Amino acid sequence: MKPRIIVCGLGRTGYKIFRLLRQQGASVIGIHHKPIPGECSSDVIIGNLHAAATLTAAGIHQAHTLVIAGSEDTLNLSIMMQARVLNPRLRIINRFYNTNLGERLDQTLPEHLSMSVVGLAAPLFTFAALGNQAIGQIKLFDQTWPVQEEYIDENHPWLGWNLSNLWEEPAGMPIYYLPVRGEMNLIEGVLSGQELQVGDRLIVAIQPRIRSIRRSLIKKVLKVCTSLRQFQQHGKSVVIGAIVLMVIIAIATLTYRSTELSLSLVDALYFSVGMITGAGGNDKVVENAPNSIKLFTIVIMLIGAVVIGIWYAMLTDFVLGNRFKQFWDAARIPQRHHYIVCGLSGIGSKIVQQLHTSGYEVIVIETDSNNKYVNSVRGLGIPVIQGDASFRTILQTTNITSAAAVLAVTNNDATNLEIALKAKGIAPKIPVIVHYADPDFARMAQQVFDFEAVLSPAELAAPAFAAAALGGRILGNGITADKLWVAFATLITPSHPFCGLLVKEIAMSADFVPLYMETNSQRVQGWELLTTQLADGDILYLTMPANRLYQLWREDRVSHKS
Repeated sequence: MKPRIIVCGLGRTGYKIFRLLRQQGASVIGIHHKPIPGECSSDVIIGNLHAAATLTAAGIHQAHTLVIAGSEDTLNLSIMMQARVLNPRLRIINRFYNTNLGERLDQTLPEHLSMSVVGLAAPLFTFAALGNQAIGQIKLFDQTWPVQEEYIDENHPWLGWNLSNLWEEPAGMPIYYLPVRGEMNLIEGVLSGQELQVGDRLIVAIQPRIRSIRRSLIKKVLKVCTSLRQFQQHGKSVVIGAIVLMVIIAIATLTYRSTELSLSLVDALYFSVGMITGAGGNDKVVENAPNSIKLFTIVIMLIGAVVIGIWYAMLTDFVLGNRFKQFWDAARIPQRHHYIVCGLSGIGSKIVQQLHTSGYEVIVIETDSNNKYVNSVRGLGIPVIQGDASFRTILQTTNITSAAAVLAVTNNDATNLEIALKAKGIAPKIPVIVHYADPDFARMAQQVFDFEAVLSPAELAAPAFAAAALGGRILGNGITADKLWVAFATLITPSHPFCGLLVKEIAMSADFVPLYMETNSQRVQGWELLTTQLADGDILYLTMPANRLYQLWREDRVSHKS
């Protein structure tokens, strides 16, 4: 019997999950705080999301899985606790912005899986910036691989290729196959020697490449020296203050030297600096001086006290405040082939970390100097420019014309569009990736403005929530031709339906694609995997259509190694 699933909180992400589950044939019911146009009362229960009466009306006692998709962690936590009281055996998929809290709950509560929209969507933004139009992602061998769809047309290099030739391709792992005519499982096509034809679709996971960038100390110093023009902007007031102070000291020194006080140039300078700075000097110098010199000394002391006080304040602000950080960030701006991330939102910070981890140079533009992610990003050695990325001058300071891509990922959709249009105006050929919250308008913006990618986190993350609701801890997912497929790991037990069977035989009958297997701390993949007989204790990594996951319901147990 197919599992009964409840989706609680039908906002942008929740409603997308709800529709995907229904599209895949799951028995699903929604809970929302207000009616949704076009949805009947039997499919969507209206009420207080964390109220026992609302959850009971939705059938919480008979449900197998509850997907909590609200945007507030506090509310989602309340719903989770109420649901677990009503049904202790309930499997819960919980959306959390606070990933640390989510991980703690996963370790504490049985049958609880926390997921983050930001964490799921950020890799796809990163892949898009790197030039890979990914339709999904999958975690293999401790790396996140982008998943892309290869549509075989007349000019595709794979046209006429045998599927078996791609089976052991190390950099691109085939994970799903949709022939233009009929239905054929990928393994069946590999074993039968199926050739790729015009109109076929092949889903492939691409192994990510980590760039190794090493810079010598000399190059770093030269880079700072060549960027000293930025100092004129950030340290101009400090320099002017120092010049004024030097002029006052010079005037005092020359005045004392030109009088009949019999002072050498060094003594006059020493006395002037000590008098102006308040460090002290030889007061006997002016005891016998004319009244005019004494009056001059009084005026210089007052002027000097004012000037040096202001200059000390400016110097302290420059060194200890944000001005020195801004100068240092500006001095470290990459010259070319870097990625410009506009907005340190939650998804923006994830993108920055992923690009940096992959070895790419990144620069960040953020308006709020108190943004909670600024210090952690600067701690990675990434320059952060404080300013509004929608201003032409700010974008130009980032060497945008020689950059690899621009990502507009603030929390405001209108601001993101403005940044993207301004970036295209300055550098028409630069790839621009735009964050847009509403998935429907994201597609429209993509069509109207012809940006490289306009992505909605709700659109990107919903398939992963839906796949997780259908069964297991999902390692990856994607959608092609309206069909949701998922990648996951299953532990083979004596009662498992795959136990004792050859991988190639069960793969064709159950319509899944084996990726690799772990057995006795060894990894088996490729042709050897197809001829392996599954035994108790093996962990099989596979992809299959999400609407067939119910066949393994409650049989699938995911290894924590994944």
